[in-house]
This record gives sequence, C-alpha cells and structure tokens, in this order.
Amino acid sequence: MAANANYEVRTYSDGYPLYELKDLGTNSSFVICPERGGIVISCRLRGQELFYLDRDTFLNPQANIRGGNPVLFPICGQLVNGQYEWNGRTYRMNNHGVARTSPWEVLNTDTDDSASITLALQSNEETLAAFPFKFELRFTYRLKDGALSIEQQYINKSQEDMPMVAGFHPYFATESKNLNYRTDATRLLDYNDKSEKAFDGYLQLEGMAESAALLDAKKPEIVFPLSQDRNIRLSYSEQFRYVVLWTVEDKPFVCVEPWTALNEALNDKKGLLMVAPGETLNLELNFALEG
Repeated sequence: MAANANYEVRTYSDGYPLYELKDLGTNSSFVICPERGGIVISCRLRGQELFYLDRDTFLNPQANIRGGNPVLFPICGQLVNGQYEWNGRTYRMNNHGVARTSPWEVLNTDTDDSASITLALQSNEETLAAFPFKFELRFTYRLKDGALSIEQQYINKSQEDMPMVAGFHPYFATESKNLNYRTDATRLLDYNDKSEKAFDGYLQLEGMAESAALLDAKKPEIVFPLSQDRNIRLSYSEQFRYVVLWTVEDKPFVCVEPWTALNEALNDKKGLLMVAPGETLNLELNFALEG
C-alpha cells in the first residue's frame, strides 16, 4: 500500500535520535525520543503546542525529564522510602517506575492512513532488580485527523500474575495554573494535607507544593483549557480511574495525569491491575483539541 501524502515520518538528532511524525492536513505533529523512556517531547495539534519541556533536563541523561509526556510503569507516584514488599521480599524502585528511564526499541513506523510509530520495552536485568516480573510493553503512538492516541499493550511474560499500575505524566503548557476542569469527579485527595475534599471542577494549583488526585470520576475523560480559546480533551480507558493534578511554582505548566492507581499501590495493594501469565492488557489514551 502506498504511503499517504498527508502523513510523514522523519528522523533527526538533537542530543538523542528523534522521530517526528506529521499530519500535514491538520498542521499536527509530535516528536518522540525512544532512548529517553519513549517520551513524547512535543505534541502540536492543529498548530498549537500542547507540552512544556525543560530542555536542560531532557538533554541531561542523569536528570528526570521535566516536560513532555513521561510513561509511568509499573507504578505511578512514590513508594515510602522508595521500596515495597512482594512475596516476602523487599524491592527498591524509583518514583514512577522503570519505563521512563529505560531505552525503548523502535519496532516500526507507518504512514498509510495515519502517522504512527510502535515502540517496545522488554524487561531486563535492571528492571528485574526493581520489579521481579518479565514483561514487554508495546506502545503505538498514532497521529490522525489532528489527534494523538497512545495504544498500549502490557504483556506478562512471567509464570505468575503480574501486578502493575499504568499512567502518564503529561506537562501541559497552559496559560494559567488555576483551571476549571470538565469532569464528573466530585471528590479529590489533597496530598498537601492528605485529606479528602469536595471538588466542584475548579482547582487552584498555584501555591500548592504537592499534587491532588481526582478520586471518583465515572466518565473516562477530562477537559480543561490550554489557552483562552482552546481546550484539551483527554480520553482514556476506564482502567485509568484517577487523574492527578500537579505543578511547580514559577514554571509554565500544569500536569494532568491519568493513573490506574495511586501512590503506594504495590505496598497497600489497592487498585493494582493483575495481568495473568502470557496475557496482554490493552489500554488507550487520547489527546485532542477543542475550539
């Protein structure tokens, strides 16, 4: 099948090998860096950039990247003292897991009816030391009709059920930190004082040192303003039961993060997704602009 002239994939280098995928008909594109955790560092939909990126942290291989859309697996958030216990053994794991700090492999790219790239991450000695399960992740990032989707496969290659949490940590380049969110969530967990509170759709992140998690949404989507005349719509698989909201003072971003479970899930065993041996869990996350 011939490639579609509306879609393009190109490779170039900027500190690391990068792939840029374009949807020319809608002036949309994204840039992904397989070597740095399979992170999307830029996503431009219908001519507008969605993501903030601290370029210095991206170029520094020892730094956690502040910006783009980091992949969180097999935990989201933190573990107390950076450790958890499983089957009587104690393991150490850094914040947000092993996927965002591992190099991913490019399996293929395609421009037939969309611009897509499929990346894979296989468990290895380093991941097994922190998470004692053999796995393979396969993510297809697809740009079509001015929207970006991330089609995810979590494959358990172990001989026992694999516990996991999935999530993303997108840094949105918003004009304000104090936003109204369209969601049916009515409760949030404020990590600043560790208390549950009523939520009416508005949250003032300015001045908050820690994050807040929306707890009880039934509809798997959230909409919020990117600029005065455009909103972002995130939609996702129903397993993403929580959305975590976070920012850093004096930095022009707000993180709106779909998670399948909260902090400490590998310790408190709450909300874990269990993947049977040889089975695959399929999830999806979509980014679109309104307005």
